[in-house]
Amino acid sequence: MMAEGKLFKKMLIANRGEIAVRVIRACKELGIQTVAVYSEADRAALHVRAADEAYSIGHPPSTRSYLSVDKILGVAKKAGCDAIHPGYGFLSERAEFAERCAQEGVTFIGPNPHAIRVMTNKISSRLVAVEAGVPVVPGTLEKLLNESHAKEWGEKIGYPLMLKAVVGAGGKGIRKVNQAEDLTAAIRAAQSEARNSFGDDALYMERYMESPRHVEIQVLSDQHGTIIHCMERERSIERRYQAVIEESPSTILDDELRNKMGEAAVRIARAIHCDSAASVEFIVSAKTREFFFLGMHSGLSVEHAVTEAILGIDLCKEMIRIAAGNPLSYRQDEIGIRGHAIECRIYAEDTGNSFLPAFGRIAEVRVPDGPGVRNESGIYQGLDVPVYYDSLLSKLLVWGSTREECIARMRLALSEYVAKGIKTTIPFHERVMRSEAFIAGDYDTTFVGSTLAKTDAGREEHADVALAAAVIKAFRRDRERELRKPLADAGARVSAWKLSGRVMS
Repeated sequence: MMAEGKLFKKMLIANRGEIAVRVIRACKELGIQTVAVYSEADRAALHVRAADEAYSIGHPPSTRSYLSVDKILGVAKKAGCDAIHPGYGFLSERAEFAERCAQEGVTFIGPNPHAIRVMTNKISSRLVAVEAGVPVVPGTLEKLLNESHAKEWGEKIGYPLMLKAVVGAGGKGIRKVNQAEDLTAAIRAAQSEARNSFGDDALYMERYMESPRHVEIQVLSDQHGTIIHCMERERSIERRYQAVIEESPSTILDDELRNKMGEAAVRIARAIHCDSAASVEFIVSAKTREFFFLGMHSGLSVEHAVTEAILGIDLCKEMIRIAAGNPLSYRQDEIGIRGHAIECRIYAEDTGNSFLPAFGRIAEVRVPDGPGVRNESGIYQGLDVPVYYDSLLSKLLVWGSTREECIARMRLALSEYVAKGIKTTIPFHERVMRSEAFIAGDYDTTFVGSTLAKTDAGREEHADVALAAAVIKAFRRDRERELRKPLADAGARVSAWKLSGRVMS
């Protein structure tokens, strides 16, 4: 690792929740002063308490606060910030925001605007992958012009197929279409969701891949042309096309396939002139072990801590160093996997009701501790979790020397994690960690909707049988008590008579 170079004096964190707390901690370790911004709904949030300074940026809706470029840049200027870290989500993948930062003389912690534009546009990134000689999921390399155009491509690709938003992330604007008759309704639904989420309703089309594994490669690039890959993260356990559990290393990759995918990710990053952190997503066939480019994400990812745990690299601090003009601290031959890591995203969601958000006040919190346990959180006891934002509360990460040890530690950590007052995904994660398929490493993107659902159904059937048996047992016990009652009463009367002297022994 290379020596520390020049850094920043004061950084604004243009985000909220656990990721804002994470960035604030990284800055403090580097000796950088921190500035938080908050909506009125987040006035009492943990990231506000953690920062050196904090400023209100308006009403709760994100369009009037966390997505308001003018307000955020206004605070940066007022507070004397020389850098802005966007975290993930919100403005992190907005090329226009990165450009405005440059115009205002504030360093944006993330890739350059050109790279962001290519990465966040699925059509552009697919074209780059093709030019770089990386296989892509078969589908369109242009946006769909209208329903007729979509129907033509639907016949070429075949059903089932996937409709996807050209821009955006987080599983929004995606629909699986099983047959041609469903295409029109799916287009309208996907367009509506994409328009509301990203302000752009453009769609493209891909072949539906049966039961794939979803694996992404972390890449790091500096401003001097050096690019390395930081191994993979498996993120196949997902709901609504968004990961809920990640682990590394992946159970489907060996060293040969890992190196091929890593080299492919580096080629793509180099082609777009990436100069910061990024994630290159692939799907991998469990049968043939072929991999296909799926998309890219700019900057710091939600699951970055998984990579940090197995490599011993602080990706957040490395991004800051790179943005300050320093060369990468690591060479490719210095990167090696150590042990195993699993991350469970703890959401405020009702897993018994299709993972619907379940906001409210947190009445009590007790977080797990112990060897290899890391909890990145934005919550505390008494906090009101607002309804305006993503339902992610914290990320529970566990490291072990082996996958078996890691799973055992995660089970223990989940059993110790208490968050009362709201429904969370903790029970769901506990079920996963005891699933035979997960323990065997034999799972794919259909895990939540098929494998785990069948396991739960089986448990419900067993529970029904157990309940019926318990009812029968209770009935028999009560019946026997009733039959014994006259004899017991008679015995009690005899005993009483004996005590009163009415009956002689």
